[in-house]
Amino acid sequence: MSPRGLALGAAGALALVLSLAAAVTVGPADIRVGDVWSVVAARLGLGTSDLTPVRDGIVWQLRLPRALLAAVCGAGLAVCGAVMQSLLRNPLADPFVLGVSSGASTGAVAVVVLGAGGGAVSLSAGAFVGALVSFALVLLLSHILGGTTDRVVLAGVAAMQLFSALTSFIVLTTADAETTRGVLFWLLGSLGGAGWTDVWLCAAVLAVTLAVCLAHARTLDAFAFGPDAAAALGVFVARTRLVLLCATALLTAALVSSAGAIGFVGLVLPHAARALAGSGHTRLLPAAGLAGAVFMVWADTLARTVLDPQEVPVGVVTSLIGVPAFVLVLYRTRGAR
Repeated sequence: MSPRGLALGAAGALALVLSLAAAVTVGPADIRVGDVWSVVAARLGLGTSDLTPVRDGIVWQLRLPRALLAAVCGAGLAVCGAVMQSLLRNPLADPFVLGVSSGASTGAVAVVVLGAGGGAVSLSAGAFVGALVSFALVLLLSHILGGTTDRVVLAGVAAMQLFSALTSFIVLTTADAETTRGVLFWLLGSLGGAGWTDVWLCAAVLAVTLAVCLAHARTLDAFAFGPDAAAALGVFVARTRLVLLCATALLTAALVSSAGAIGFVGLVLPHAARALAGSGHTRLLPAAGLAGAVFMVWADTLARTVLDPQEVPVGVVTSLIGVPAFVLVLYRTRGAR
């Protein structure tokens, strides 16, 4: 990696660590950055903490896992967006283009409203199953329709509309007002229920997916010239596309099942990372991950504090920030084509 790439990576990692430490201090309880470090050090066996059990619990059980899950979700969505935009050769592609978020919404609503699973299945588990069912339908439809890039996108749009309609039908015909409000809050994206289990699970899936995508970085570079050019360079187009689609869909399903559908992160952040790190995926994917992580940490911090004590769904915040940011990206690149 070039010195510039190393410098960008180091700056991004430092920005992420400082953002996490600062985000944990924001809230009604008076907690300083030094308190955060002492709690983490104590939990790792590297020191002791002088905080009271209540304040220690606020840092370790509430704010830190939430901030870390925000970082993981932001990184994962941005990485998936970068891969999808290159794989499908569509600058408007994002992780939800495969209908994963709509399927997850239907699965979550089926558990919460219809009681699917008889109480033995959690909302997150129902969302994960729904996301996988939706993705399986997309793969089946795209295979029947020919398996080309355009057919994959169209199959994703069809699945998205189908599961969105199912979700709306279930909510409108079955849920009461209070349940509808809770489901809507989750559908718009929320990290309020973040726990260490969610953090470790999503982080593990992110690590595996990032490793798979980085292993195919050169192949993704070839896809920028189209599937025919990639095939001429020796790329097994169908197999590679299937592997990368499955990897990104699995990661998106895990993230959506834990945090709901958080829009615009996977659409906007890859463009910002591409402007900083270039289009080579060896540099682009880590840059997109770091940019998405930092962005999501601060977006969630804003979501839980801007109308304190009321919390705003983080998906609303990312969309309000993402729309003008995306318009700016389009404006700056208007002469590039």
